[in-house]
This record gives sequence, C-alpha cells and structure tokens, in this order.
Amino acid sequence: MYKSIAVFCGSKLGNNPLFEQHALELGKWMAANSIKLIYGGGSVGIMGAIADSVMQNGGEAIGVIPKALFKWEVGHQQITELREVEDMHVRKRMMYELCDAAIILPGGNGTLDELFEIVTWNSLDIHSKKIILLNSGGYYNHLLAHLEYSQQQGFLHGDWQEKITVADTPQIIFDAYEKDKS
Repeated sequence: MYKSIAVFCGSKLGNNPLFEQHALELGKWMAANSIKLIYGGGSVGIMGAIADSVMQNGGEAIGVIPKALFKWEVGHQQITELREVEDMHVRKRMMYELCDAAIILPGGNGTLDELFEIVTWNSLDIHSKKIILLNSGGYYNHLLAHLEYSQQQGFLHGDWQEKITVADTPQIIFDAYEKDKS
C-alpha cells in the first residue's frame, strides 16, 4: 500500500515520555512493513527517535535537512540517506514528493508549519495524500478544537475531518493500514 511515509515531528522529545514511545512504535511498525521513513533528517528529539527505531529494526530512512539546520538538528549520519537542501521550502516540497502519506507526531512550530502546508496543499488539490495526526496523550486536542471552531466560523473549505485522520495511538494507525490493505 504505502511505500513511504513522511513523518513530521519535533526536534525535541517534549515532556511526556509517551511522545517518544509512540515514535519508537511507529518506527518499528514502518520497518516491519517495509515502509520507508521520509523525515526531517535530524538525530535528536522525536525525529531522532523514529529514525533510530526504523534503522534498528531493519528499515530504511531518508532524511531531508536544510543546510541552516544541519548543526541545530544534528544531521543523522546513521540513516539510509541524508539529503542536505537549501532551505525549509525545498525540504518540505521534497518530503511531500518522496512520500505516499504523512503522519504528524507531536512537535513545535516547525511541525505545525509542515502540517498546515500539507493540509493546505491537500485542500487545493495539489496532492491528495493521506494525512494522519497522531494525537499522543491528547497533545493536539486544542488544535483540533481550533480547527472545529474555524470550520464553524466559516473559514475552512469543506470538512477538516475529510483532510486529516486523527489517531490517538499508533495501534489505530496500524489497524487502519491492515484494513485498507485487505
């Protein structure tokens, strides 16, 4: 079904150990299902956790990192391939082009930027890739409430829930994948 999935997530681990746990579970599952990880190229935070999990479980990971962030996010040297690009715009576009679907894990401003850009592109029919928001420990509850409010106030084209699938655990993603395969 999916040959590659872009995972957008934080370059920090955050305060809840569940965030890292879910990244590790997702990485292990991707490797077991021969799904290539496309991600931001860092070796730290949730980014590093999922990349390490994919690689430790025999999978493939392609990192895409802007030159300006190479030292900040500590470019991962133990992945299948690390592509260094000019800037964030090139990074996001390349990640979108390389993936069949996207999963968004907890993260900060950069993760939200990536989420909203891919959702906007989906809304504008620039692509129609599946977008899954992993709401680990309710991390995105406030954002989901805001999306609902934005829709109620007439600012969204269509139903946001048709553009974003929300899963509270990695297992929900795994189960949906198996169901879609059959």
